[in-house]
Amino acid sequence: MKTSASTVSPRSLHDVYAEGLRYLMGQGTLNGALARLSEDLGRHGIDYMVIGAVALMAHGYPRFTEDIDLVMTAEGLEAFHRELVGLGYSPAFQGSRKKLRSTRDGVPIEVIVSGDYPGDGKPKPVSFPIPAEASIELDGVRVVTLENLLELKLASGMTAPDRLKDLADVQELIKVRGLDADFAEALNPYVREQYLRLWTAIEQGRQNSNE
Repeated sequence: MKTSASTVSPRSLHDVYAEGLRYLMGQGTLNGALARLSEDLGRHGIDYMVIGAVALMAHGYPRFTEDIDLVMTAEGLEAFHRELVGLGYSPAFQGSRKKLRSTRDGVPIEVIVSGDYPGDGKPKPVSFPIPAEASIELDGVRVVTLENLLELKLASGMTAPDRLKDLADVQELIKVRGLDADFAEALNPYVREQYLRLWTAIEQGRQNSNE
């Protein structure tokens, strides 16, 4: 069954998120750190969303990771340092603002600020969005939406030669979520053509395997 933008529901994402967590069974340190971090941020009213490998798992593509990647507003990052650094969290190295770690278990935490650009870092129509406008809550954790995750991955892979794995991630998400060509309409026009190229390559591969 193909999935279009209109058929992606929080409930279906919840199911694949649970599957992703089961995949990480035995890696409870990361899961525990993520749960505590989400609770701490929520308690202080700090807006955030999870991206990176954890977000891939949340949307159905299990991939091992040892760190937590977040998007925050500039104000949110300042609040993080003001309210939480020294109380369970510390800079990864002296003077670091965006690279932190959980002092309880040593899990690395990397923060990207809303408005920054994926891939080569140069201005483009796709940027890291404000979490409140681009996330859903799953099991108490704010996770980037599927549409925004795809946009960020596509824009990154399109502009940074060393980030081609982001395009591979998009292909895997297309496969595991059964996304169709019409899903491109839910994406920023800047990345639609690239999405359709990847989708077409997958379809051609399927047809060849059936011949």
